[in-house]
Amino acid sequence: MINIKHVHKHYENLHVLNDVNLHIKKGEIVSIVGASGAGKTTLLQILGTLDFPDKRNDTSLKINNINLHKLSKKELALFRNKHIGFIFQFHQLLPEFTAIENVCIPAFIHNTPKVEAEKRASELLDFLGLADRKNHKPDALSGGEQQRVAVARALINNPAVILADEPSGNLDSESAENLHQLFFKLRKEFGQTFVIVTHNKKLADMADRKLVMKDGKIIEN
Repeated sequence: MINIKHVHKHYENLHVLNDVNLHIKKGEIVSIVGASGAGKTTLLQILGTLDFPDKRNDTSLKINNINLHKLSKKELALFRNKHIGFIFQFHQLLPEFTAIENVCIPAFIHNTPKVEAEKRASELLDFLGLADRKNHKPDALSGGEQQRVAVARALINNPAVILADEPSGNLDSESAENLHQLFFKLRKEFGQTFVIVTHNKKLADMADRKLVMKDGKIIEN
C-alpha cells in the first residue's frame, strides 16, 4: 500500500527527516507519535504529496505501487485528489458553504457530476450521524460535528489512504473519543488505510501499529 525508502528532508541546514523507511499495509491503522519537531507532520505531508523529500538516487515513494516521483505536477494533483484524503486538527471547512457543499468540493474538483457528488456526500453525512445537519454552515455546528464533516470530505472520492494530522487535538474528550472510534468503524466499512499523527496516547495505542519518531527517524516500528 505505502512503501517509502531512504526519505530525507532538509530545510536549509535543518535535517528534518533522516533516512526514513516505512511500509504500511492496506487497511492498516498506523499512528505516529513523538515530541514536537520529531518530523511527524513533515513525514505526513510527504506521504500526502503536499511536500517533497530531498532528491536522492536511493529515495523512493510508492502508494498502491505507483511511483510518485515519476508523476508530473498535474498527474500528482490528480493522484492526490483521487487516492488520498486529509483530515487536519482544524477542520478547514469553508464558512460560506453548508456541510454538504463542503463535503462535495473534492468531488467537484474530480469532475464528479453534481447529482452523483451530492448523493455520495449525503450518504456519508448520514453514515456519520449528520443527517439533520447537512444544510448547516460550519458556524452552526459543534466542534465534533465540524470534524465529522471534514471526515466526510476526506472520504468523498473513496481514497485508498486517509492521512490525519492531530485530528482530535481541537476536540473535547467526548468528541475525541467518538472520532477515534469512528476511524475504526470507517476502516471496517470502507477498508481505508489510516496514518494518524497524534499526541493523544489513547488514540495512538488503539492503532494496529504505533511508530515513534525522534530526531527525524522512526526509532520504534
